[in-house]
Amino acid sequence: MASDPGRDRWRETTRTRSLKGGGERRERFATTSDIEIADVYTAADTAALVPDEALGFPGEYPYTRGVQPTMYRGRLWTMRQYAGFASAAQTHERFRYLLEQGQTGLSVACDLPTQMGYDSDAAFAAGEVGRVGVPISSIEDRKVLLDGLPLGEVTTSMTINATAPILLAMYVAEADERGIPREELGGTIQNDILQEYIARGTYIYPTEASMRLVTDIFAFCAAELPRWNTISISGYHMREAGATAAQEIAFTLADAIAYVDGAVGQGLDVDRFAGRLSFFFGAWSELFEEVAKFRAVRRMWARIMKERFGATDPRSMMCRFHVQTAGSSLTAQSVDNNVVRTTLQALAAVLGGTQSLHTNARDEALALPTPETARLALRTQQIIAHESGVTDTPDPLAGSYYIESLTDEVEAAAWSYLEEIDELGGAIAAIDAGYQQRQIQDAAYRVQREIEAADRIVVGVNRFTDDEVVTPALQRIDPALEREQVARLQALRASRDEAEWAAALDRLEVVARGTENIVPTVIEAVKAKATLGEISDRLRAVWGEHREVVTV
Repeated sequence: MASDPGRDRWRETTRTRSLKGGGERRERFATTSDIEIADVYTAADTAALVPDEALGFPGEYPYTRGVQPTMYRGRLWTMRQYAGFASAAQTHERFRYLLEQGQTGLSVACDLPTQMGYDSDAAFAAGEVGRVGVPISSIEDRKVLLDGLPLGEVTTSMTINATAPILLAMYVAEADERGIPREELGGTIQNDILQEYIARGTYIYPTEASMRLVTDIFAFCAAELPRWNTISISGYHMREAGATAAQEIAFTLADAIAYVDGAVGQGLDVDRFAGRLSFFFGAWSELFEEVAKFRAVRRMWARIMKERFGATDPRSMMCRFHVQTAGSSLTAQSVDNNVVRTTLQALAAVLGGTQSLHTNARDEALALPTPETARLALRTQQIIAHESGVTDTPDPLAGSYYIESLTDEVEAAAWSYLEEIDELGGAIAAIDAGYQQRQIQDAAYRVQREIEAADRIVVGVNRFTDDEVVTPALQRIDPALEREQVARLQALRASRDEAEWAAALDRLEVVARGTENIVPTVIEAVKAKATLGEISDRLRAVWGEHREVVTV
């Protein structure tokens, strides 16, 4: 901390007198990233700050203050509520309901079999179909999901990684059938396989094959889908696994560097694809650290792209991101408290300059949200947008002694992790060594011990608990929907042109064994009614499957 004679005087006099009547609540105050919080911040703490270099102006390098000159004065963030249910038809109904309630973008949650490359009738899928999202086994499921929705007007986000090329192919095929020009399609696929190896586990193929799929999508979209965000590089799932704020942005940026390295290594010009890279972060309840995190990551990415990769297009340097409020912060106890948590987290995302936002519903620790709780979650965003006043000027917390100091501290901690990853040989080598996994495990263990010792208060869990536990009405999944989904899938197999289907899969295998861009052949396969599981299985046969690094 910088020297400040005025602060020294205050500590020796006013503060010392105050403490004679009793100490502070804790001996040490620190953020979740274990950054110590001072007793007071002054202008001395920002004296070294060079505004033009560290802050700039909104819409200008290094984008600390936001990627758009007017931010929310010009256009609010996209309100993109995540949704997916036991059938494509039910999910379609929820999309229409949310659009009627004022949602401005679609976000598709897929069930675990879809994420893992299994059809709904696979043995591995039994009992999991439609449990945590919508099952998408074929282009027919996709058609039901998107029936009548304005694909050329509303952007669509798909939280899908290992099977991202297949879901993208289905989307493109549906647009082709409707006669919608590919250049009009807007949306995002997560397509971030590295975070799956680190934190989440819905991977399929080994790292080399998975990276090829990522870079093939970059190249295909640069040529065919200029408005499509080719990847959403995700820190969210790492944060949900227990990463600190500093770890979240450091490990996310390390993955991003690996993707850019991979694309450049395939001969792509950085300014041809980097402008369509996007990011996905979590928002926790520690308001100021979260705001600092979002400001720090924009500045870091701008410098990485300019100084490390030589990007010259301003869009290549902009860290554009989606935020979801913290699912793992939701409690099954006293579920109404979750509304307050989500509000704080959403406020942090907005103050931090997000481009789109999902707010979790109060009942999501127990089940998929009901229409009523989903509407309340959306209303939370709308109230912040239209009633709080925080959208009236870009980066309203800029210049705060505390915020600027914390932004610097979070950034410094993140750079330290990035340096260690570079020393290990980059993100992929570090993953193979279990570095990120161990760091996240250690952070999660520390926080959990603090909760169990009541050193960290979770309202309704370890303090201020309710005597009466009230369980709200929950969304229930009808088991009959799985049987209906399996029947539809079997009907599709019976109705397709077998010769066309077989030829498309054979062509896919040939391309997978070579170096040609694989995305066009995946589109051909889904148009021939090859299923998601059949395509994934054909690629498994060529590339094999990833084996997890054991770190505990």
